[in-house]
Amino acid sequence: MRAAVLRTTGDEKLELVDDLELGPVGPGEVKVKIHATGVCHSDVSGMNGTIPQPAPFVPGHEGAGVVTEVGEGVTNVQAGDHVIIAWSAPCGTCKFCIDRKQPNLCVNVQMAAFGATHFSQGGTPIFGFAGSGTWAEEMIMPQQGVVKIDPDTPHEIASLVGCGVMTGVGAALNTARVTPGSSVVVFGCGGVGISAIQGARVAGASEIVAVDLVDSKLEDALRLGATHAVKPDDLDGVKATITGGDGFDYAFEAIGLPLTMRAAYDATRRGGTTCIIGVGGMDKTISFNAFELFYDEKTFTGSYYGSADVRSDFNRMLGLWRNGRLDLEGMISKKIHIDDVNEAVDDLKAGTVIRSVITF
Repeated sequence: MRAAVLRTTGDEKLELVDDLELGPVGPGEVKVKIHATGVCHSDVSGMNGTIPQPAPFVPGHEGAGVVTEVGEGVTNVQAGDHVIIAWSAPCGTCKFCIDRKQPNLCVNVQMAAFGATHFSQGGTPIFGFAGSGTWAEEMIMPQQGVVKIDPDTPHEIASLVGCGVMTGVGAALNTARVTPGSSVVVFGCGGVGISAIQGARVAGASEIVAVDLVDSKLEDALRLGATHAVKPDDLDGVKATITGGDGFDYAFEAIGLPLTMRAAYDATRRGGTTCIIGVGGMDKTISFNAFELFYDEKTFTGSYYGSADVRSDFNRMLGLWRNGRLDLEGMISKKIHIDDVNEAVDDLKAGTVIRSVITF
């Protein structure tokens, strides 16, 4: 089958192949024919090593398609069901899933899938990125890693929910819990940042300031829910106008750099919330002085997969889309073929797109 493969971590280009193979579907597993998959910055982070991922591997983790085969013991889906891929799926039985009510932090299914090598080429095992690998025509997932959706949902819309939309909207609604009438600033206007902007709008924020270096992305932010859009050097002026200099009630960082994480914290008012969505490298650090942590009483929190329970929140996101509360069509900059995936990665690095969506 057709797929994109990264041979070695750090490679700039993906190899397009026609002879990728899948192993048999085992107990508790599901085979999915991928119809649409997003090109997400986390895939680039896997390619460059920011997110640890053994190579060779098939990138892609934001996908949607149709179940073609189920293994023994699978009860949640059957052949013909339309599904979204959940790259970090809850097991449903551990303390995070049951006692702590934080199923997004369950790693039992993901760690098992992470080490699986369902893909192969010429007898050589090939991993799937983050336990998935949606940049291939077909893939195998644990049954917990697929969420059934209505079959009338366009695949390209559904695919966005699998990562970027859930991560950004979830950060606003689930993690930070933005309140009506509040002020919000979002650093980074890629797919996740734009989703956080839309989530803040859904939550009823009165002012939503988008911060980015790229003019076209600031225009996209205004089109998709921001009330103001500025470059970093102009943020202080807008902060003074909106908050009187106090700072924003909520600040979201969707870039993954210590510099912008610190900037988001500094832009947050005393007692406000700074929410980190961007994925930074394990060798990168951010510092605070001991007094400011006590004195400012700010909440500084990460947000992993939008603090979501994908089993219900995926369809919650689609419900918001159906009712006109989320503009998901407007987030798709390009629809492309798998043959154009290297150009799509270059577009993402250049910051010229919100999302390119590969359709098979």
